[in-house]
Amino acid sequence: MRQGYGKTRIFSERELRDYLEQKKSSITDYIDSESDDYLLNVNEKDYIQHKSSEAYVEPLEIHQDKIYASSSEQMIPAEYFPSQLFNVQPGKSYKKDVIKFHVPFTGNAELLGCIPCSRLMWTMDVELSNQEFCFEIINFSDDVESITREKDTNMSSIMQQLDNVSIEVERYNASIEAKVKQAFEGRKNRILAKSDVLASLGVPIKKTGSVSPTFSVPTPQTRKKIFVRKPVVQEIGYTPEPTLDKTAYLDILKLIHDVGKEFERLPSLYAGKEEEHLRDHFLMMLEPNFQGSATGETFNNNGKTDILLRHEGTNVFIAECKFWRGKKVFLDTISQLLGYLTWRDSKAAVIMFVPNKDFTSALETAKQVISEHQNYLEFINFSDETWLNYMFHLNDDRNRQVQIAIMLYHIPR
Repeated sequence: MRQGYGKTRIFSERELRDYLEQKKSSITDYIDSESDDYLLNVNEKDYIQHKSSEAYVEPLEIHQDKIYASSSEQMIPAEYFPSQLFNVQPGKSYKKDVIKFHVPFTGNAELLGCIPCSRLMWTMDVELSNQEFCFEIINFSDDVESITREKDTNMSSIMQQLDNVSIEVERYNASIEAKVKQAFEGRKNRILAKSDVLASLGVPIKKTGSVSPTFSVPTPQTRKKIFVRKPVVQEIGYTPEPTLDKTAYLDILKLIHDVGKEFERLPSLYAGKEEEHLRDHFLMMLEPNFQGSATGETFNNNGKTDILLRHEGTNVFIAECKFWRGKKVFLDTISQLLGYLTWRDSKAAVIMFVPNKDFTSALETAKQVISEHQNYLEFINFSDETWLNYMFHLNDDRNRQVQIAIMLYHIPR
């Protein structure tokens, strides 16, 4: 689009789909140009938000209610005059009053030159400057109604074309985050595959086939532009670290959830039990059902944790069991759990036993206050009404993410 005042043909300079595709391609090209170490270390959510904000196209808004007019005398060539009204000589120019309509707009000025896929077969010359464009109507015969009618016709066409542009831009903006995520994950997976990290570091915690499960395994239930700064990665190089397979993690959580629901179904058997006694019921089910070892009260990093699964000497799953004692204890339990973890892509759980008569109140409090934790990143999903999944980060490093299942069970004391 031309800088300063200059004539341009509105909505007719370039195909809008080409403009949007170029924006999208520049982002994916940039992701491909990032260093391997940076992409392997960076917080995925923060990076995707940053690149999505760069690719976002601010919608164009034309403010019809703020149109104003100015006038000036100009020399108009004879060929512009209506021949039926004026006797003018070809090749000469005549002085006439020209009404200029100033139309303010906000948003992406480049969209004024873009041709939408669905379009009016119409365009007109405008003058473009900072945050407004102008079109002129020659006052040939001091006919106010005629001038107003021509202005309204022009604006009607402009607004119809704007609607077509806006629909296309809205569709693009709605899809850009998924496109960035796809590009990020594709590049990251190529890097990992290249170094064979995926194959060598997936921790094979598998269910033991010889043990019949005591509990059944349930089926899982499945404006203005804001600039997001590029995430900073402090680490140099990428150190491969163990990861617990997502399917194994889900199987572990399902088993814990089944045991927790059993507590609720048989309250007389479990009422009055202490945390360690309830914890032992989880351990009795985890130990025979998974290859690896499950131990209680095992020291790990900054302290001891209630449930710890290890594979070949490496901690692959950690859970904390606590009685619900309100907001502070709940948030402190999350902090305690995070203090035990040291590697990226950690997986963990917080198991809360709620003795309160009003279980719903405790559940709602947990949902409301969890985002107040300083390491909170985002809510992932519900696996059940009392089993919620969240993403946190390790202390002082947003790029090392931790998936934590928050699981609450009603255990009257």
